[in-house]
Amino acid sequence: MTEPTPTPDGLHVHDLHAGYPGRPVVEGVQLAVPAGQVAAVVGPNGCGKSTLLRALARLHRPTSGTVRAAGADLWQLTQRQAAHRVALLPQSPRAPEAVTVAGLVRYGRHPHQGLLRQWSRADEEAVAEALDATGTTALAGRRLDRLSGGQRQRCWLALVLAQRTPVVLLDEPTSALDPGHAVEVLELVRRIAADGRTVVMVQHDLAAAARYADLLVAMRDGRIVAHGPPAETVDAALVKELYELDADILRAPGDGSPVVVPRTRR
Repeated sequence: MTEPTPTPDGLHVHDLHAGYPGRPVVEGVQLAVPAGQVAAVVGPNGCGKSTLLRALARLHRPTSGTVRAAGADLWQLTQRQAAHRVALLPQSPRAPEAVTVAGLVRYGRHPHQGLLRQWSRADEEAVAEALDATGTTALAGRRLDRLSGGQRQRCWLALVLAQRTPVVLLDEPTSALDPGHAVEVLELVRRIAADGRTVVMVQHDLAAAARYADLLVAMRDGRIVAHGPPAETVDAALVKELYELDADILRAPGDGSPVVVPRTRR
C-alpha cells in the first residue's frame, strides 16, 4: 500500500528534553517553524544545538517531549516513515569512495525503495529536479571528491532535496566554506524554503543567521533563551549572554538585518 504524501505543515517541538545518562543537554525546548520558513539555531559551543538537531532528525531519542513533522509524531513512526518527513544533512557527511554526483543524489531516494517499490520514473524525476534546483546538473557525471568545497556542499543539498521531505535539517551547512560559497549555499537554503519546505539549520555565523533566517533560535546551556524574527531578537544583550562578548549591533544596508560588530578588548 502506498503511503500518503506527508502534508507540509511545518515542524512543532513540545517540551523536548534530551541528553545522556546523568547529563541533560537539551531542556524544555518549545519550537514551532511554519512551512516555507528558515529557522537558524545559534549559540555557543556545547549549548545543545547539535543534540537538538539530532533529536529532531530521529537520531537521538529524547527523554521526554514530542517532535511533530508533517502532522505526525516522529518518534511514533518507523524509521522509513520518518525519513519521508524529515531529511538531515550532517556537518561532515561522508560519501562512498569515487561516487559520482548523480550516484550520491540517488541515495536520497533510498527511503522510498522497498521490496515492492523499486527504482522508478518518479525517482529519476526527483533526482533530476534536485540537481536542477542546486545547479549541479552539469556535475552529475563527475566524481564528488574532485569538486570544490562549494560544489560538494551543493551536491549534498541535492541529495537532501531528492528525499522530497517537507522538513529539512542542516547542521552548519556553511562550515569550512569561503564567504562567496557560503552565500551561495545560504541563498539556496532560502530557495528551498520558498518551495514550501521547513528548514532548520544550526549556524555559527550569527550575522549570516540574522540575514537569511525568518526565525532566530538562540540557545545557551540547553535552553532557548531568545527566539523570534532576527531584527527583533539580535541585540547587544543577547550577544553578551550567548558569547560573553561586547558588541555593537548595526543595520545592514538594504534589508536592515542585524550586523554584529565585536568591540575590541584592548
